[in-house]
Amino acid sequence: MLGYTQAFSSIGGLLISAAYYLSVTYATSLPAVIGSHAPWRYTLISGLIPAIPLMLIRPFLPESPAWQEQKSHGTLQRPSILELFQPQYRKTTLLTAFMFACSYGAAFGAIQHIPRIVPGLPQVIHLARPLQEQIVSQVQGLQEMGGLLGRFILAFLAIRIVSRRRLLHVFQFPGLFLVPLVFFYAATHDLGMVKVGIFLAGMLTVAQFSFWGNYLPRVYPTHLRGTGESFAANIGGRMIGTSAALLTTQLANTMPGGTSFAKLAYSAAAVALLVYALGYLASFWLPEPKQDKLPE
Repeated sequence: MLGYTQAFSSIGGLLISAAYYLSVTYATSLPAVIGSHAPWRYTLISGLIPAIPLMLIRPFLPESPAWQEQKSHGTLQRPSILELFQPQYRKTTLLTAFMFACSYGAAFGAIQHIPRIVPGLPQVIHLARPLQEQIVSQVQGLQEMGGLLGRFILAFLAIRIVSRRRLLHVFQFPGLFLVPLVFFYAATHDLGMVKVGIFLAGMLTVAQFSFWGNYLPRVYPTHLRGTGESFAANIGGRMIGTSAALLTTQLANTMPGGTSFAKLAYSAAAVALLVYALGYLASFWLPEPKQDKLPE
């Protein structure tokens, strides 16, 4: 289920980026919402575009054959969150939650701040606001396209690289250097470099989300699989990892730089370096699945 949701998330993000571009370009031609033509309102409404098909499709997604078989035979155990902290699972639970937080930290602590940084670039800062927003939407679209490509690359490599740790390093190691560099240099100098850099940053970062959808089912038994994935994704990723967004904005107040855009870019670079370094170091303790097949 985690893998299905992540794939729809990337496609949905790409659609919303396109909707944002159309909104800022044609906002005045659209019906007024609460007496105004604010582009963000149309973009928010466009979130229904990927949400509706996802809502219709999810009830028909097939259950895991192993889960279905155990349920039909009455052997399926009841999951418990406390079981995640039993000695045989404790290390995996804590480590995957921490590393999931690092993955989300890179996304929310750096990449998601790019719309606030792009308007400060030399090629953008003197443009009219509608033109600035169009460029921002183009950059966001490239980031989403990079993320979608990253998911395909992960799927391609997952069946060719046996070691899960080595598979993760394919994206972690280059990201450790490239993502901070995008914000430290490109995001303060050149729009063209930002477009290329954010595409690659999205690819390297979002691919790691798909990695967890591939890794986590291999380290928990059938009855505990959904609970383990939810703990890592929701507690580690969404509750802890997303707080990197606040860390970036607070750190920006102490950063050098001639403008608020530069301060935010340097802060995003520092946070990206921090979470990528922590995630990469933690990966050396990541347990390898004991078998190719999913555990019962």
